[in-house]
Amino acid sequence: MPTALLTLPSPAAQAERLVAAGAHERAGFSAAELRGLAASAPDDGLLVLAPSLLPASALAGLLTWRDRPVFVVVDMTDLDDFAPLADAVPPAPAYALSAPDRGDAYRNCTPDESLPRIRAAGRTPLTVTEGLTWLLQCPDLLERNACTMTVGSRLRRANGSLDARTPALWISNGTGRDGRERRGAAKVGWCWAGNRHTWLGIASAAGRTPLS
Repeated sequence: MPTALLTLPSPAAQAERLVAAGAHERAGFSAAELRGLAASAPDDGLLVLAPSLLPASALAGLLTWRDRPVFVVVDMTDLDDFAPLADAVPPAPAYALSAPDRGDAYRNCTPDESLPRIRAAGRTPLTVTEGLTWLLQCPDLLERNACTMTVGSRLRRANGSLDARTPALWISNGTGRDGRERRGAAKVGWCWAGNRHTWLGIASAAGRTPLS
């Protein structure tokens, strides 16, 4: 561990992709401000805007993947209620995520099984916002039969327990409510925290560094 580490563009190039997508405006930054933040980012970090400024549903709506719009599954209308776990809280409105990994080593492991192992390795689970941001910068993050779950975002019920769903990013087959016209498009969906999938890894990172 880690495996399937994808090469990130430079922070400056990442900032330009975020600007081109309109992410900076949605988050309340000017293009110049975002470029300035990128200038302070480590060369190997993923430039992320916190979900408090750029909710996952809004970010997904700004993205395309292989010239197709990214979409959120229709039965996840509460996507933005999935908040970071305690060890995945953004340290600042803009921050750098270091050494993101798709988590291929955790394929066919449940999120419930994988999370303690990720933490024991000194790493932290990715949030769905971080996963979407990574997809913008590295489209090869998703491949047929090799996609990922972002279990750092969870929905907490009124009684304090966690909802059993975990957000995930994968490629639609165009079946069911996705619609045939979405076959081959990237999507934000969910999986049960206790289920195994041979084609879904569990994404993690080495840490988060605030940018200012």
